[in-house]
Amino acid sequence: MTVEEADTLAEQAAQRIEADILGGVLAPDSRLGIAETSARYGVGATPLREALSRLSARGLVNAIGKRGFRVQSISREDLADIVLVRSVLERQAIRLSIAAGDGAWEGAIVGALHQLKRYIAENPRGFGEGEPAFDALHKQFHASLLGACGSPRLLAAFSRLYDEAYRYRRLMMATFKSHSDFVRGHEILAEAAIDRATERAEALVEAHIASTLALVYPDSAGHDA
Repeated sequence: MTVEEADTLAEQAAQRIEADILGGVLAPDSRLGIAETSARYGVGATPLREALSRLSARGLVNAIGKRGFRVQSISREDLADIVLVRSVLERQAIRLSIAAGDGAWEGAIVGALHQLKRYIAENPRGFGEGEPAFDALHKQFHASLLGACGSPRLLAAFSRLYDEAYRYRRLMMATFKSHSDFVRGHEILAEAAIDRATERAEALVEAHIASTLALVYPDSAGHDA
């Protein structure tokens, strides 16, 4: 096997395991023994170790010495860290996007919002459970707000952090009694961006990101006081 082939196998395995972690198939804190995981995904031990090492670098698994790996746990502290970094990055990104965005950028926001609203109207169960199809449209909308920032690294960092928070968003979606508040919150974000209300858009983005922490851990205000 060439180095290139081994690298491809490792990345393919990493992508499959990542999808199972983010989708909840592999539960938080579950053990990923090399032998068992190798059999489960049909990949050899060497590319599997490389795949798990890559996922460790992405913050999705933890190495547990010679015993293998374990799926990253979920905790208030972990989500709070994601919220903090996302807030810093996305406030800057939306500021840059508003300054540089053109008609195509505005159209992308409107289009992404329309697709999100249409999915919610047609698939209320998918909305309520935070299914992957819904989450992809949700991510597309938030990416559209930042799309004119001009920084590939900012957008890549947004994408990675957004994906890391997927397990928390599934918990968050269960807290919504109806979709109207969720939809209105995204309409307000879109309006602020398109109206070039920079300070308002930044504040809304920060509050929107922080709402995940407040909804998943309702007692978080006590921790932050």
